Amino acid sequence: MYNKYSLLLLRLAAAFGVVGAILGAHMAGAGSYAFRPVHAHILVAGWLSLFAWAVYYKVFKPSTPVLAKVHVWCAIIGSVGLSIGMWLYMVKPFELPEAVLLIIYIGGGVTLLISYIVFFFMTIFNRIEG
Repeated sequence: MYNKYSLLLLRLAAAFGVVGAILGAHMAGAGSYAFRPVHAHILVAGWLSLFAWAVYYKVFKPSTPVLAKVHVWCAIIGSVGLSIGMWLYMVKPFELPEAVLLIIYIGGGVTLLISYIVFFFMTIFNRIEG
């Protein structure tokens, strides 16, 4: 089960890495840094965090499968939701109501925050088998 989580997080981290690199290349080529906050969150919350968690699940076997499942899905939903929500809110590529934009943006951020908190408790209170 944990290898499955590791592979899922690793693949999503790779996708975030590609998107972040393309966005960075676009900003450099265009000479505009309007996407800087979105670019930074895609690389840190998406690529870096998901990659680190992929390594964690490859190296360790947490003793609480329920917390691991909650963590992985909150991490995935949160990182995608925050990145898309931030892009929608800041760039406004579509005519969406402000409330919808904020729900996606803040909902993604809160879900990602939950994943960080669950991960913290997993590492503190779980007996980790290597």
